[in-house]
Amino acid sequence: MDFTIDKQGEKVRLDAIPTEPPKNTDRDEAKRELETIGEELFDLQDLLWGAKMNSVLIVLQGRDTAGKDGTIKGVAGFLNPRGVTVTSFGVPSEEEREHDFLWRIHRHTPRKGELAIFNRSHYEDVLVVRVNKLVPEALWKERYGHIRDFEELLVEHGTIVLKFFLHISREEQEKRLLSREKEPRKAWKINAGDWEDREHWDDYTKAYEEALSRTASKQAPWTIVPGDTKWYRNLVVARAVVEALRPYRDTWQKKLDEIGVSKKAELEAWRKGR
Repeated sequence: MDFTIDKQGEKVRLDAIPTEPPKNTDRDEAKRELETIGEELFDLQDLLWGAKMNSVLIVLQGRDTAGKDGTIKGVAGFLNPRGVTVTSFGVPSEEEREHDFLWRIHRHTPRKGELAIFNRSHYEDVLVVRVNKLVPEALWKERYGHIRDFEELLVEHGTIVLKFFLHISREEQEKRLLSREKEPRKAWKINAGDWEDREHWDDYTKAYEEALSRTASKQAPWTIVPGDTKWYRNLVVARAVVEALRPYRDTWQKKLDEIGVSKKAELEAWRKGR
């Protein structure tokens, strides 16, 4: 089960939304479904790439250890790397700080035919910035409107915008943070700042709830993904992406058929002219 928010102003209470899969969800069945969905996702991406009528933007947001990297690996692994870009947004550089907050984001939005994945995104500017009081409240509050307008602009130019909040519990986050200390291969991920952010858990909850509520729309919906279980998390994201792209299949296929007819005509003309 996932929770989709597609109406601005819709009330969001994260504490009331499960972070675990529904009861009786079978792991083996979920993995088989993911493989099937993965094959369909590859086919849809192939049509997207060939038709070049649309682009896809997938935004991944979540608390530290929520599994953004794991989701990219688990879902993007089904895609053809040829048409995929992944961008991770960290602390803005000096150059980025000298521009408006969307400047560094817009540069990485996908071209027609491409699928782009954002690991964190423009939403950091109403989350981290808000919780850490990096700019005045009056400034970050204005950004909700800028974000809505920005995403509307992308949609108007053919981008399919899909946003995912990977929802984990406080207990699961602690387990994942501690595992980094116990496993040598994960030690490079240790960051004292992650533990410091845990002290602001409630503040981040409020920030996320408001961001989800104020930036949801039919054209750019949010999906809240139960994230405590990694295999279920990947299934939910992959399923949501495929369900969003399916309605475009026939249109993309028609475009490719038209291109095919044109290419055959060109080849026939070339052969006759030899």
